Amino acid sequence: MKPYERKQLLASVERDGATIGVSIPETVDVQGEPVDLREFVMEISRRDTVPAGERERVDRAKRNLRRERTERLDRLEDGDISKAEGEDLANAIVGIDRALNALESLGPTDLEGERERKEAADQKRWVSFLKQALGRDEDEARGRAGP
Repeated sequence: MKPYERKQLLASVERDGATIGVSIPETVDVQGEPVDLREFVMEISRRDTVPAGERERVDRAKRNLRRERTERLDRLEDGDISKAEGEDLANAIVGIDRALNALESLGPTDLEGERERKEAADQKRWVSFLKQALGRDEDEARGRAGP
């Protein structure tokens, strides 16, 4: 591959919006093992929340995909490859980026717990506001019982 071709492919991979309109690859070899990437991302994305048990699986998948992306990018930058191999690598990298974007955009794992924490914090702020508005904080600070 000629240096200018390599530079063009690297620029296309790193370009903002490179993943727009790109499909998640059906399968990707990650550390020599084929992974049904599209099916995995679709399965996880269909859920409203990611259960705690699945969160570890998703985090592990993201780590492996980042590692695979880095290895492929290194090959694209420095490898002795043909233009066709370079194009395949660039397409694979963009597909991995698309999958990573989808996995990164997943919501919190425990929406119910988060809702309960927010309600408790709201209630605490409300009680504090009422105490302050009714002057109870000042009465308690002076040692008097409020009305």
